[in-house]
Amino acid sequence: MAKKNKDISTEEKIKEAARIVFTRKGFAATRTRDIAEEAGLNLALLNYYFRSKEKLFHLIMEEKFEQFFGTIARLLNDEGSSLEEKVQAVANDYIDMLLQNPDLPIFVLSEIKNNPGLFSDRIAGKLMTSKFYEQLSSIRPDINVFHFILNLLSMIIFPILAEPIITRTEAFKSGEFKKFVLERKKMIPIWFHTILHTEV
Repeated sequence: MAKKNKDISTEEKIKEAARIVFTRKGFAATRTRDIAEEAGLNLALLNYYFRSKEKLFHLIMEEKFEQFFGTIARLLNDEGSSLEEKVQAVANDYIDMLLQNPDLPIFVLSEIKNNPGLFSDRIAGKLMTSKFYEQLSSIRPDINVFHFILNLLSMIIFPILAEPIITRTEAFKSGEFKKFVLERKKMIPIWFHTILHTEV
């Protein structure tokens, strides 16, 4: 039993190191030696648990993908909420999640750029069959629904990506960035409502 617990601990140590290194460097620039060093283990032990960088990356990428898109997929498919309730829920939950995981967007988006075929069907397919898509299409059939979806996601994600630039401006004192992002929970639904009901 003790050996099993030790094995689980070692696997988790490797996976945590892989999360850090893959997020920092991306798949192409990461070597298994980098992960082993981050985990404080020798390379042979890492290879014993995970035979290849590709296998380890696949595990981490699936985990990150689910973290990044799983929340929004669940909210967008909620049968019992209105369109504007969905927008509010997405803004609330996604902003909280991204504030806790600020490196997540750049990691996932950079890998999507490097491997678009790996993700395009999963992402587009989920969006186009969602209740959210159906509700939007019924209200504004005259406009490509992806305008609304991309605007919503951009309003949530871009400030997190832009934090290193935003926080260097004089308008932001120490610690005010989080307050700024949290304010968007109120503002995004208002902006979305305005966009939705503005004639083109």
